[in-house]
Amino acid sequence: MSDVFPQEKNVPVIDEPTNFTDNYTKLDVKDVATTEELNKLRKVAGRVPTAAWFIIICELCERFTYYGVSGPFQNYIQFPPPAEQNGQPGAIGAGQQAATALTLFFQFFCYITPIFGAILADQYIGRYNTIVMFCCVYMVGLIILTLTAIPAAIAANASLPGLIIAMVIIGLGTGGIKCNVPPMAGEQNTCTKPYVKTLKSGEKVVVDPELTTQSIFHWFYLAINIGALSPVITTNIEKYHSFWLAYLIPLLMFFFAITALLIGKNKLIKKPPNGSALLNCFRVIRVACSHDRSLENAKPSNMTADDKVKERVTWDDDFVDQVRLGLQTIRVCLFFPVYWVCYSQILNNLISQAATMQVGGVPNDIMNNLDPIVLIIFTPLANYVLYPLLRRCGISLRPITKIFIGFMLASLAMIYAAVLQYFIYNTSPCYSQTLCLINDVPTPNNINVWWQSPAYVFIGLSEVFAVITGINYAYSKAPEALRSSITAIFLSTSAFGSLLGLMFIPLTTDPYLVYMYLTLSMLAFIAGLLMLYFLGGYDDMGEIEKHKVDKI
Repeated sequence: MSDVFPQEKNVPVIDEPTNFTDNYTKLDVKDVATTEELNKLRKVAGRVPTAAWFIIICELCERFTYYGVSGPFQNYIQFPPPAEQNGQPGAIGAGQQAATALTLFFQFFCYITPIFGAILADQYIGRYNTIVMFCCVYMVGLIILTLTAIPAAIAANASLPGLIIAMVIIGLGTGGIKCNVPPMAGEQNTCTKPYVKTLKSGEKVVVDPELTTQSIFHWFYLAINIGALSPVITTNIEKYHSFWLAYLIPLLMFFFAITALLIGKNKLIKKPPNGSALLNCFRVIRVACSHDRSLENAKPSNMTADDKVKERVTWDDDFVDQVRLGLQTIRVCLFFPVYWVCYSQILNNLISQAATMQVGGVPNDIMNNLDPIVLIIFTPLANYVLYPLLRRCGISLRPITKIFIGFMLASLAMIYAAVLQYFIYNTSPCYSQTLCLINDVPTPNNINVWWQSPAYVFIGLSEVFAVITGINYAYSKAPEALRSSITAIFLSTSAFGSLLGLMFIPLTTDPYLVYMYLTLSMLAFIAGLLMLYFLGGYDDMGEIEKHKVDKI
């Protein structure tokens, strides 16, 4: 890594940390960018801190594991074991609706558990220890999944209960990791104020900490999507060998995630637990609701001496102000469940759609790997080419605008999927049915599976604009005390998206799939417009602070 990201000399760091194992130098006051320099000089991102790379590598390995095991789920659940050697791979044979419902349950559980992981980290054992502990939980689920996927377990009908148990344990493990890894990666950036630096070209620039944090998150999300390519391996193993081996590979890869954490233990900035901000946040809101629904009344300084609540208060006035700002920040989260319903189609129904098309020897569940490929290509292009180019031209795509673009691209993906499904229904030999029996052999329609590609490309591009921006927005706009909690809330929007997706289960069968995709497209389009209308003025922190929430 040091060859790719050479060490910058004399890089100043602000706010020397206490109780950390690393030593940092304080920033000389003369190096801090002046107001004039901030207005005139070009802003650039600083070097990604070395400690952040341990977190990024851990995330890459964990995502390799997560997507590696979940990639084959739809086939594993939907189809029975193949009758012939090169037949459609499967194990449980529960059908498309059951497969879609179970994968949505898995996504829901994986994204609701981060809230509990955030509380455990903030209140009791800290982020690092929480991540390590849930890695061990994760490992147990992977072992159960692998063992119940062996042929003997499939023949004994043990695969379905084993899968459900594994889903719960893996969901608990990944949830406990998921909410703590992004804020811990961001915390490795210890420079909190912009400073002036002279490039080799002689140009003076301002190193902006916010851009450095954005860079960390772009590399973080790039690592996620490199890991998300693991189904290229596991789906081919599933098709040409077995499910148990397809699950064993991610299990072995997960050891590298734990190794990265252990090697980086003494290099990482590990903030100690200082009480669960999320629990205190709920308490503040409860007190405010019982006192005329006003957050001002939740401040200890505004409580009377005979107020019984005051005896149980564990926060100060400043924390109430942070809760107010946090409530303003998470408004953007309200619109994301609709986006996640559209995104989840690449994990279930589009996989089933591919099984009804001419696959030409490739696994039907390999197509969704186009999504991370698009992200791997376009994420650095956006970070290092598109956004800087727009800034040079005086155009700044602000967060809400980026997220709006992402919603529109997700809507476009669903429109394309609906049109493709329409042509599948109108193509021989099956027409209104996606699969039909010809000479007792399940036969797909005569459309090549690669026609699915644009849908995955649109979803991938939508993630660059919506999800990466959303994670960064939730982290950077949130008060420091609530960053882990608000990150967990942002992640939980995917869980609510899965619940919303369950409402569409009756449409996940022939001949209603066209209507399902069109409905999702309209919902994403409307949600994007509403978000832009209501939150378009809250891109800047100054605007957020001007529109402070008081009444609950």
